[in-house]
This record gives sequence, C-alpha cells and structure tokens, in this order.
Amino acid sequence: MISLGFAQQNFHEIAPPVDYSFIPAWAIFLASFVGLSLIGLIVWLLKRKPKPAPPPKLPRQIALEELDRISSEIKTMNPYQFSIRVSDILRRYVTNQFALPVTRQTSVEFLTALAKSSSFSMNEKSLLEDFLNRCDLIKFARYEATSADSRLLLDEATRFVKGEQLAFA
Repeated sequence: MISLGFAQQNFHEIAPPVDYSFIPAWAIFLASFVGLSLIGLIVWLLKRKPKPAPPPKLPRQIALEELDRISSEIKTMNPYQFSIRVSDILRRYVTNQFALPVTRQTSVEFLTALAKSSSFSMNEKSLLEDFLNRCDLIKFARYEATSADSRLLLDEATRFVKGEQLAFA
C-alpha cells in the first residue's frame, strides 16, 4: 500500500480547462448572430429589389390584341355592333399611333385630313377609306351585314394595323 499512497502523492487532480479568450463567449455568439442576420437582410433586400416595370405596350400591340380578342365574337355578335367595335379599335389605334384626332371626327372629315397627311402610304389610305366606307354602310345605312362582312372588316383592320398591303378583291 505504500506504493499506492506514494503514487497518489506524485499525481495531482486534472485541472479544468483554462479560459484564455479575452472576449466572453456570449459576445462571440451575439456578434455571430448579428453578422449572420445582416448578411440575411442584405440577401433578402437584393432579392426583394423591385424588378423594372415592363415597357408600356405599343399602340400596334394593343390594337392587335383587341382585334384578336373580338375575332372570336364574329359569329355571335350582331354585325352592326361588331362594326362599331372594330371601328373603335382602329380609330383608337390611329389616334394613339399617329396622334390624329380620329375618334372625334366623322369618316368624311378623317378621310379629307388623311388625303393631306403624309403619314400613310397610298395603300394604307385606300385600305382605311374602304374600311371606313364599309363601317359607315353597316352603321348608318343599316346595310344587312353578315358574319362574312364582319370577317372582312376584321381582316381589313388587322391588315392596316400590321401594315400589310391592300389586296383588292
């Protein structure tokens, strides 16, 4: 037993770890939390950054979409009402695209002003004249139009908006 007592005297208890940091542990955790929160906030703000608004639609795009939308109504809509709607779409397009006050003019006034305008080619002028004459015939002369007449009006309006050449029948 003597040897056991001697061994115990030579070995001491193991000392606990020594804290050698000058910064307390709670300060390190707090700094880590604040740093990660700031990084998360920056990432969130960058992702949340508003995307630029899409450019406004051009008058041509708007008119083509409206003409496409009412093309499905040819069979169901009264040709009189259809001619008014197509005429309104085309007049709005000309007003917005070429800054002409077409919506406040009669067809005759518009065609007179159109003859003096250099904004349109001869084909476009004749296409517009034909279109407006057909619309006036349906709207004011109460011509008994059919869905085929409505289709013709829609085709003329679409060709004019797209800028295609007039093909006389």
